[in-house]
Amino acid sequence: MSRSHWCNAIALASVFAFAAGLASAQSPAVNPKDAAEAAAEQKREITQPLNNKPVWDEVRSGGPQITTVRGRETNVLIQSEGQTWRALRVPILFWGGLLFALTVAGLAVFYLWRGEMRVPKRPGDRVIERFAPMDRYAHWTVAIVWVTLAITGLILSLGKSVLLPLIGYTLFSWLAILAKTLHNFVGPILIIGVPWLFIRFIRDNGVGTDDVRWFANIMGYFKGHEYPSRRFNAGEKVVFWLVLVVASTTLIVTGLILLFPNFDQTRSTMQVTNVLHMVAAYLSIALALVHIYLGTIGMEGAYRAMRDGYVDASWAEHHHALWYKEVAEGKSDQTFVVPAGAEAKRVAPRTKPA
Repeated sequence: MSRSHWCNAIALASVFAFAAGLASAQSPAVNPKDAAEAAAEQKREITQPLNNKPVWDEVRSGGPQITTVRGRETNVLIQSEGQTWRALRVPILFWGGLLFALTVAGLAVFYLWRGEMRVPKRPGDRVIERFAPMDRYAHWTVAIVWVTLAITGLILSLGKSVLLPLIGYTLFSWLAILAKTLHNFVGPILIIGVPWLFIRFIRDNGVGTDDVRWFANIMGYFKGHEYPSRRFNAGEKVVFWLVLVVASTTLIVTGLILLFPNFDQTRSTMQVTNVLHMVAAYLSIALALVHIYLGTIGMEGAYRAMRDGYVDASWAEHHHALWYKEVAEGKSDQTFVVPAGAEAKRVAPRTKPA
């Protein structure tokens, strides 16, 4: 090899050596900890293949991860509280379904034992307009919406356990879709219905000492010897305050949170809201069943009062003695009327109760 060739080879080797040194100088130093973790990972792949526990421990740690999606909680890959929520739903559904079943069974047994509660009607009995048209419109608006939500809610929450084994997947699928659609689109009507009914009936639902005495003598209610009450007794006031005011308001607020997740609420908020929604629903359904029973087949004349607005004087005197006295003395907004088909004109009250 000539001298010029040796010079070229030496120059080329020098260039390669310089480039290699420059590259090594620019590369970061290896962290001993990272190197140890990498070595441990390689060893674990040999002794425990497919063991991804360290990866999932990091995912479940709640620490921020990397994502291309922007928004609240988008960097949380797995929310550990979600498992708690899923586990909590099981006992709530079980006890809620049991409460519903026991309430229905209890009312059925009571009806077989007591039958319809009747009041003897006097010959020539006068009629009182117990509920004005606007009272009945407000009541039936809330009642129809409320019952629709209760039925569809029970289908959505208990359907997989109760209905699916009986009717099969195809029919239950259609039923569940219908229930979900009705529940979501009918529910917001309560935003108008609940305040409307509250305004119509708040005046006669104040709580006083007479209501405490009514509950203390509640056995007489079922035996035909009721403690005197005004336009609404203590039991009806419980339904008003707990079912209409507390439970329905809770269901409206929680329902809107669940129905519109695009308001940027967190998953934790949705989970707590779902639990509150279920608890409020099951408790209020149980109370509402008692109210529906007494307003239909449980008490003679109660359904007519809300359907047509009228009750007989004997019915009013027996079930609401204090209110009947106020009507008879002209101290109540409700008065005696003479029904004439769909019309009813007011008549002057007598000086003494009939």
